Amino acid sequence: MRRYELVFVLAPTLTEEEVDEQVDMYSKVAVDMGAEVADVDKWGKRRLAFPVQKHKDGYYTVLTLDEEGGVAIAELERRFKVSDAVIRFLAVRIDEELKRVEKFETRKEARQKRRTRARSTEQPVANEEPETDKE
Repeated sequence: MRRYELVFVLAPTLTEEEVDEQVDMYSKVAVDMGAEVADVDKWGKRRLAFPVQKHKDGYYTVLTLDEEGGVAIAELERRFKVSDAVIRFLAVRIDEELKRVEKFETRKEARQKRRTRARSTEQPVANEEPETDKE
């Protein structure tokens, strides 16, 4: 299953109730299209880095979705484009990054195991006496 992170900025002219309604509506659309909502993170009203559509502030929301085909993401992007409430959005697939981090960690663990095995075979035992043939 693929994981997507969807960040969108809502217009500052909306009230808190309208922002909550918009976020709930987009979450419901994602669920209706077959995605699972893993997390909804509302950052609140923040200043934008540069004016967007003559707005200096916006309500930031991060929606984390798990989905197989990307159908829900395409539908949400389509709705964001036609909505006046959404002033900016970005959808990013993050499961590849998670796989990369997991692969890096397994390589790191394997390397550490090899090093500890190599060190244990190289170090002589201190209590061991040299062998001599005594008959």
